[in-house]
Amino acid sequence: MKFALLASGSKGNCCIVKHNSSSLIIDCGTTKKYLKGCFEQLSYDPMKADALLITHTHTDHISQLKMFEELPTYAAQNIETSNLRNISAFDTFQIKDFHITVLPMSHDCENTVGYLIECGNEKLVYVTDTGYIKKEVKDYLKDADYYIFESNHDIEMLMQTKRPVYVKQRIINDYGHLCNEDSAHILSEVISEEKTKEIVLAHISQEGNTREMALSTLKQILDSKQVNYDGMRLYPADQFSIYIGGNKEM
Repeated sequence: MKFALLASGSKGNCCIVKHNSSSLIIDCGTTKKYLKGCFEQLSYDPMKADALLITHTHTDHISQLKMFEELPTYAAQNIETSNLRNISAFDTFQIKDFHITVLPMSHDCENTVGYLIECGNEKLVYVTDTGYIKKEVKDYLKDADYYIFESNHDIEMLMQTKRPVYVKQRIINDYGHLCNEDSAHILSEVISEEKTKEIVLAHISQEGNTREMALSTLKQILDSKQVNYDGMRLYPADQFSIYIGGNKEM
């Protein structure tokens, strides 16, 4: 399995997952120009994707929905597209090589989901917007090969920003976003020293966090719990840059 994270954060989100001739696009936020540039750089034709998976309907995840009107689109919300396939929490379905499980999240957008994507003997977990992980979801996250997983904010740094109090409260509550510490603790409980190859920290706030802080917090908590991550690639994602993971070549 291969993946390319094209954008990750409050200004846009998009990811490609591929295996042989099968491919998926997850979310389609940010600008049309930026996405087209990424697809050209990767020599990837998005119209040949087998499906578009949507996590939720906030603008940073669906702003370019019209670009993908021709694709089968899977979402847990009613969205304006002619090829909508409605899904619900814990649904499972097959798209060519991919077996997909819908994971319910806790976010201030009704029916926000993440995805567990399995292909052969590999698993990828995709979780970008949630205030916490429900107990019944956590078992699905265990022993994946690849994690694209939210580490949105450092609480102290967030509180020092000039954002209104209500915005700060929205971010830190159970329907907001995972802070660095909570993200790292969850990851320490679900990753496998034997199986996990890669962790990409996603949706990192540009005001209330830094990529360095997110990564440092993850390493500190893994160290404190004596989790050996020497064989894993750990990467804090940029808002706008292409990160290629899995088997690398797209």
